[in-house]
Amino acid sequence: MSQLSRNARAARFLVAPSVLLLLAWMTVPLAMTLYYSTVNFNLTIPGPRNFVGFENYIFFFTDPSFFAGMSNTIVLVGATLLITVVLGTLIAVLIDNPFPGRSLVRILLISPFFIMPTVNALVWKNLLMNPVSGFFAFLSKSVGMTPIDWFTDVPMLSIIIIVSWQWLPFAILILMTAMQSLDQEQLEAARIEGAGLVAVFIHVTLPHLARPLAVVVMIETIFLLSIFAEIFTTTGGGPGTQTTTLAYLIYSQALLQYDVGMASAGGIVAVVLANIVAFFLIRVVGKSLAGE
Repeated sequence: MSQLSRNARAARFLVAPSVLLLLAWMTVPLAMTLYYSTVNFNLTIPGPRNFVGFENYIFFFTDPSFFAGMSNTIVLVGATLLITVVLGTLIAVLIDNPFPGRSLVRILLISPFFIMPTVNALVWKNLLMNPVSGFFAFLSKSVGMTPIDWFTDVPMLSIIIIVSWQWLPFAILILMTAMQSLDQEQLEAARIEGAGLVAVFIHVTLPHLARPLAVVVMIETIFLLSIFAEIFTTTGGGPGTQTTTLAYLIYSQALLQYDVGMASAGGIVAVVLANIVAFFLIRVVGKSLAGE
């Protein structure tokens, strides 16, 4: 056996424990969730866990909250993506131009992304959106308007604002970094030819940002599908089911209704949906990176 083959076998032997541990870390919880989704498992009902097949899945899909959770998830993800992509692109283009204090502005723009989601939600709930003592209430009263009770009157909009504020810095960071590689000679040539700011943005800047924009959309979508802390901290899924997403619905069934079986079925559905979305997004990003 050659030295190269021995080295390869030694490398595989050394890597094998970590690979096996990672495999167990992923497959054991998934296998347990699959098992629980096929049995009658309610924490308030003692007794044997009888096999019920797809009954939990049927109950999950026929739950009136399921359609509300799906639609709210789509609205939350879509609106947050729209806000972060549009504003992120515009801000990244603006701060790419030199101006006094640009380094400080960049740090301040990126810093919200490193705040924990729960802290972020509490700041917005108690300091900004509180209808009595919040900053927005103060601004409304100062101009003679009635303050808005954000989490009662416009609960989903409130969640979208909070989540968008958290994820906008991520889009800015990726796009701001991509702007550094923009060909300055191409920009100068476009300006010499008489192209205005809008024409340069549409025909030069946006094509250059196509790939990083695809990456931003892919990563944000995968993480936004599991948004939970902001909803739990502010609205608790309400009023009614107006801010109940798929992730919060699963939590509600497992830890509020104690129906582990149906919550496990919901978890499997969420995993399947997330993988379907990730599959198509990865294909889109792959084509973008390949220049197709």
